[in-house]
Order: sequence, then structure tokens, then C-alpha cells
Amino acid sequence: MNLKAILLVEDHSIVRMGVKLLIEDFMSSVVVSEAGTFNETLKMLHNRHFDLVILDIRIPGGDAFNMIPRIRSVQEKVKILIFSSQEEELYALHYVKAGANGFLPKDTSNEELERAVTTVLSGGTYVTSLVRQQLDNNTLLERESRESPLEILSNRELEIMDMLLTGKWTKDIAIDLNIKESTVSTYKARIFEKLEVTNVLELFKKVEIYKKHNTSFLPS
Repeated sequence: MNLKAILLVEDHSIVRMGVKLLIEDFMSSVVVSEAGTFNETLKMLHNRHFDLVILDIRIPGGDAFNMIPRIRSVQEKVKILIFSSQEEELYALHYVKAGANGFLPKDTSNEELERAVTTVLSGGTYVTSLVRQQLDNNTLLERESRESPLEILSNRELEIMDMLLTGKWTKDIAIDLNIKESTVSTYKARIFEKLEVTNVLELFKKVEIYKKHNTSFLPS
């Protein structure tokens, strides 16, 4: 078996340690390197080849969906597996469409981590059964000429919606994303218009309905 090089990008050292040990347990020929910030990630990518980047989106210096093309601008063919605490039913499809090779929630099982890593390294795309069901539902929706409500949001709109749902104010979002408050307000207005809501409470309820709709199709 060829030696595989994996870069684990995660800002919590205890999580990095646990994931690294698990990978080394099911892969006999692997070197797992670690990075805690996005700047450190880019430096490591410039200095050596990696087969796979396991990427936590919410890391210091990171910029959500924009990190994927920035990683590929350094190593064009590297595989990227998103490893995130963000809710997969809301975000997984967006990350895959943005170019990631897979999405794995952090509360996954050891067995699912192994399946995800081996699938992506072998050239496949990995999503959980919940997201596969979403894909099936979206295909049906397309045949009926209707779109899933959250799929019509752009990546930036989805990112700002996530921040709104966590209780952040316009000023806080502008600081976090390094954009003007007026720009955040424009995005917020677009989100409300697309999802046909008038405030954050209605937005929260709409998202909850969407999540229940998607999980209700899963086998018990």
C-alpha cells in the first residue's frame, strides 16, 4: 500500500489527537499532519504534498466556502473532506457543490469516519445517508420544477443565515466576515425575500421545517 499523507485542519488539539489516533488505527500506511489555523494550513500545503485535507470550516483565519478554492489553488488535485459541527442537512450539499469531496459531521461514529476517509481517498464522494436522501429528494423536486428552499441561497447567504440563527447582530457579522454592515443588511434582505420570511424568528421556524422535512424521509 502506498503511503498516504493527510492534513488534519482543526483548532481544538484534543479533537485533532482523537481523529489522528483513529485514522492511524484503521490505516497502516499513513502520515497525519496537523494544522490549527487556515494560514498554517496554506503554509503546510505549500511545503509538502498531501493526498487528503480533513477540514473543519470554523477555524481561525478561515473563510467558509472560500477555503476550498484557496486550498486547490495551492494543490489542485488534493481531496477535501469537510469535518464540521455545522448541521449536515443544511450545509453538506452546499459544500459538496462548492468542490469538497465529502462532508462528515463531527458527531459521527468511528466506523463512519473510516468509510469517509477511505471513500474520498479512493476517488469517491462521501456523504451520509441523510444527505443521500436529500439528493434523492432534490432530484424529485427538480422533476417537479420546484427547488428546496435552502438550496436557492448562495454560499455567502447561507453563511450569514447561519450567523443570524446563532443570534449574531448585523454589526457582529460584519466584523466576523470583514465586510460592511450595509452589505450584511443587503444579504439579510435577500435571505428573507428568498425564504419568504420577515424576521429571524420566522427564519428559524422555516429552517426547522426544512430539516424535519428532509429527516422524515429517512428509514427508522
